[in-house]
Amino acid sequence: MSETIRTRTYEWVDPLETAEKGKTMSGYDFLNGILKGEIPPPPIAATLDFHPLSLEEGKVIFEFEPREFHYNPIGGVHGGVISTVLDTVMGCALQSKLPQGVAYTTLELKINFIKAVTYKSGKMKAEGRLIHLGKSTALIEADLKDEKGKLYAHGVSTCLILNI
Repeated sequence: MSETIRTRTYEWVDPLETAEKGKTMSGYDFLNGILKGEIPPPPIAATLDFHPLSLEEGKVIFEFEPREFHYNPIGGVHGGVISTVLDTVMGCALQSKLPQGVAYTTLELKINFIKAVTYKSGKMKAEGRLIHLGKSTALIEADLKDEKGKLYAHGVSTCLILNI
């Protein structure tokens, strides 16, 4: 069996430097800086090749285009990739509402995989929406849809609010 080798190269900026900068700003301003290209995105965005499209307080939309390097051994995008994209938009939706000096961490993540994602799915949008922001926890949801609006995955997350 002949194997065709493919390569992929990408770059990133030191994420710890970026995180330190983020501590000096509100969550919205930090995310807006990433969206505008003024602040480098985290390495995971380059690793999985997704990026933000829009930002509102409590709502974010990222673009994701399935590629071969996202595939699992059975010929589709790995569920962990989809989970990471949805976890990212849910976290960013929450972060967009947090003031300076407040952070979060995921306590619980649940993803429903509705339809298999492949490179034939085309460009997709992941939208995260903040449902509830309390003093110690937050509830967020997200969808992954194709350009026609067909749902491929849905997620919900509970996050712990942290004073840093």
